[in-house]
Order: sequence, then C-alpha cells, then structure tokens
Amino acid sequence: MCCFSLLLILKPVTAAEKPSLPYHQQKNVVYAEVHGVGLLLDIFTPVGQSNGLGIVDVASGAYHSDRGKIRDHKRAQMFDIFCSRGYTVFAIRPGSIAKFNGPEMLENVNRGILWVKQHAKEYDIDPDRLALLGASAGGHLACMAAVSAGEPQSKTRVKAVAVFFPPTDLMNYGGFKIDISGEDRLAQSIRRLITPKGAETIDAEKLDELRTAFSPARLVKPGLPPFLIIHGTADFMVPIQQSRTMVAALQKADVPVKFIVKEGGGHPWPTIHEEVEKMADWIDGQLKAESK
Repeated sequence: MCCFSLLLILKPVTAAEKPSLPYHQQKNVVYAEVHGVGLLLDIFTPVGQSNGLGIVDVASGAYHSDRGKIRDHKRAQMFDIFCSRGYTVFAIRPGSIAKFNGPEMLENVNRGILWVKQHAKEYDIDPDRLALLGASAGGHLACMAAVSAGEPQSKTRVKAVAVFFPPTDLMNYGGFKIDISGEDRLAQSIRRLITPKGAETIDAEKLDELRTAFSPARLVKPGLPPFLIIHGTADFMVPIQQSRTMVAALQKADVPVKFIVKEGGGHPWPTIHEEVEKMADWIDGQLKAESK
C-alpha cells in the first residue's frame, strides 16, 4: 500500500465531516438535593424546530443511575429519534441502590417530573403533555410513578407512559412467588430494593406488604394515562410474564394499553432502535392529538 493510500485511511475526520446530532445536550443539571446529595439530569433539546412537547426518561438500569445509563439510551438512539421529531428529552437519574432504596428512587423520579413541569416555560414545552419513559429498572420506576399519580389533579401525573421490559409484580416474578427471606440472588435483590436502609430484619408479612406496595401491576386503577409496553420473548433478566401481568391489570381497569412483543428479543436486543421508533410513533399519537 502506498503512503498516500495510508494517509487517506488515517486522515482524521474533521468537525465538518462528522455526522451532526439532532440535539444539544446539557449535562449534569441538578434537579433536586436529598440529604446533601445532588440528583442529576441531562437535557436533550432539538436542533431543529421544537414541537413544544417534553419527555421524561428515567435513566436507571439494575437500579443504578451512573452516566453509563445515559450512554445505553444513546446507543438505543432514543435521543436521536425523539429530538429529531422535535421533542425535548429530560433524562433523569434517580439515584442508585447503593444510596437509595426503591421507594426513595420513586420519590426522586417524582422530584424530576416536578422539576420538568416547573421549568416547562424555560424549555418551551407543555407541562400538561409529558410522556414518561423507562427501560428495565427505569421502566419499573416509571410505572410506579404513573400508578401512584393516578388522580387527574396529581402534580406528577403525565399524559402517557411508554416502557421497555419492566418488572411489575414483585410478589409473582416469573410465574411463581419468590421467598425473599431466602439467600438466592433474586431474593436478596428484591429485599434490598424494598426495605428501608438499616431495617434488614423484617418479618415475612411486612416484606410481602412492602413488595406489594412496590409492584405497579398490583396498584393499577381506572383513570390512569395510556401505556405502551414493549418486551422480548427471550428476556433473561426480566421475564415477559412481568409485562403480561401489567397489561392484564391495565386491561381489567379499562386503562388504554398497547403491548408490543419482540420475538427473540433479549434484555435488550441489537435492533431496539426500531422499537424506539414505534414508541415515538405511539407517543406522537398520544401527545399530539390535542394539538390537532
């Protein structure tokens, strides 16, 4: 190979040659402070024309909210897809299991929703037409935020909820009741998620009460906003039974729900951006309907 050819291969890509992103990213905005700990979010504003609508994306995986979760959502093309349609996306990080338990993370999600609504004018979005997103642990927290804000006058109520492969029923996980007094990994994880810090010695009846209270499928009631749930049939982390249970509970309560099953989909799958596009189509239909 001649030197000229080698130079062509090694030639650095200039800024002008790099593909432009459809968003501007504002990193590490503090949206709340809890016991001296700052809670952070990233804001993705569209480069093109805004559609005046906002999305709250709960960035949590395995109940951890490090910056890697933002990168995961970037790889799924979430911000590219939504911002290219004019949405402003607020990726909130509700804290990690090392510092917060599940109910505390839920409070942090609600703090994030309130922050977005309070700053809606600043970002030129409608505070009454927000969509709430999440995947895996983030999907669980999003579902919990939605079912716990069921009343129309609730300050944290959103217009639509769209989630990927969420845990929804900690009492019946995978089709059978888990004995969380045991020492297997799943039992320990559930116990750690639902119990207050420093209160590890709780009897079985109280543990059941706590995990029921943190199982959105068991808290569904009429009048909730519409849901979209997407789950793969080959999910090795969160069984698809969890989404089926949530869908059945929503249908029983006459809450509008759309369920997309990804055949062979894992946790996640390589082409998940295709389902993000479907999610964006669905959210368009939910949030833009009122503007017509």
